[in-house]
Amino acid sequence: MNFDDPRTRCDHTTAWQRLRAHYESAGRSFDLRAAFAQDAQRFERFSQDAPHVFADLSKNLIDAPTEALLLQLARECGVVAYRDAMFEGRPINNTEQRAVMHWLLRKPAPGHTGQARVAIDTVAPEIASALHDVHAMLEDMLALAERVRADDGITDIVNIGIGGSDLGPAMVVKALDDLRHPGKRLHFISNVDGMELGSLLRQLRPESTLFLIASKTFTTAETMSNAQAARAWFLDQGGSEDARARLPLARHFYALTTNLEAAAQFGITTTLGFWDWVGGRYSLWSAIGLPIAIAVGAPHFRALLAGAHAMDEHFRTAPLESNLPVRLALLDLWYRNFHDFSSRSMAPYSHGLRRLPAYLQQLEMESNGKGVDAHGQPLPYATSAVVWGEPGTNGQHAFFQMIHQGPDTVPVEFIALREPGRDLPDQHPRLVANALAQARALMMGRPEEADGHRRFSGNRPSTFLVLERLDPASLGALIALYEHRVFTSGALWGINSFDQWGVELGKGIAKDLEPRLATGDVQGLDPSSAGLLRRLAA
Repeated sequence: MNFDDPRTRCDHTTAWQRLRAHYESAGRSFDLRAAFAQDAQRFERFSQDAPHVFADLSKNLIDAPTEALLLQLARECGVVAYRDAMFEGRPINNTEQRAVMHWLLRKPAPGHTGQARVAIDTVAPEIASALHDVHAMLEDMLALAERVRADDGITDIVNIGIGGSDLGPAMVVKALDDLRHPGKRLHFISNVDGMELGSLLRQLRPESTLFLIASKTFTTAETMSNAQAARAWFLDQGGSEDARARLPLARHFYALTTNLEAAAQFGITTTLGFWDWVGGRYSLWSAIGLPIAIAVGAPHFRALLAGAHAMDEHFRTAPLESNLPVRLALLDLWYRNFHDFSSRSMAPYSHGLRRLPAYLQQLEMESNGKGVDAHGQPLPYATSAVVWGEPGTNGQHAFFQMIHQGPDTVPVEFIALREPGRDLPDQHPRLVANALAQARALMMGRPEEADGHRRFSGNRPSTFLVLERLDPASLGALIALYEHRVFTSGALWGINSFDQWGVELGKGIAKDLEPRLATGDVQGLDPSSAGLLRRLAA
């Protein structure tokens, strides 16, 4: 099915040219301290509520004229029509001829009483059919999760995956640790380096361990290498392929895959599948989320979906002027393409969100790290920023030195919780004070200091996001906020955010090089690769 892309590339719009002129006349010299001095209502004008998330954008290098031009850019680029095409199930992933419907994974079932009611006639027939399949799989997954939770014989669950089959579930399970089943330990294995899996296996007992093999195709090289190693360990420890044995493989290995035949050949009989319109980095809402459901239980998993759906509806229906994913994406473009800021630092002031920067690295850089537009034409401008970070307060004693006084301006995104977590709540005010202080210090600086070593230029931008608490609904909304922000950035840049051909080249070369490490064959290799292969060969 062909897709008639409704977008106009950002550099082909009138607003883009006006933004360029505006940047040269006012944007380049913009000063946050002067902006606050001139506008007592600046905080109110540049902050907003969205589902489960409050955002303060006032410490960014924008004013009303800048944002008006950016919003005009979004209109001229066709962001609204492109967004609507996604929610209509159109194949906006044009290089793979696929729809992009991860949002459907958290849409309530028609008439569902646990979330907002949805009439069956509000969606197209093909969407209604897919929604029926989604909820059938959801019920199967949650029922399986509850059986594992009730099985006192299983104490350790090992998820073996990579990329989206690892980063999303691992991030969410760590974030919701306060809600984790006390009798279940969750482990996530992704690196093909045997040290990661080997060091874990030394701590496990086969009779109390459940392995989840997460691979859509059941062919992902790294995942299957680790899966085969786990299988061999299990059999060496007394496990058996015989379903009637004391320690049957089928009871201790489940598959999250669409390749039922390959899973059966592996010895797995319990499988959960999903669909080709579920991209890996958007898959935690699908059967890939089984470890999340095991960790926190069905009601909390449903709350995670409900929070994401609330943000979906905000993105789908809110005017551009008050649409938080759109406003954040426009800031990203303003910084990347006009200010030439090449990176953005994530600073979640929450130990629970410690894996969020790694998750967002894949979400943003794999989605928008492209140098060609959706038609394969080279782009004359930059796209994805480098996303990196660590939880506060750790980052303050590491890379914040560079952010405060280095020659490069790095926008920072702070995330803070109003309510503390379960443990040591008396320390929470100190944590929040540090987040507030860093954002203020970046903006105000200390430019009047005579000693250059102690001088801070200030005027360094930041965004501040606030969640009431780190619970499933808030986390779901936060993740969906970033998904739609990345979507909007890709829409503005005119790229396909939903393929990842850049992942494939190195993997293909690795398949050629691996047998050469045993034979020493360097024929056809460049001199550097040949020299390194000889050095590393067994």
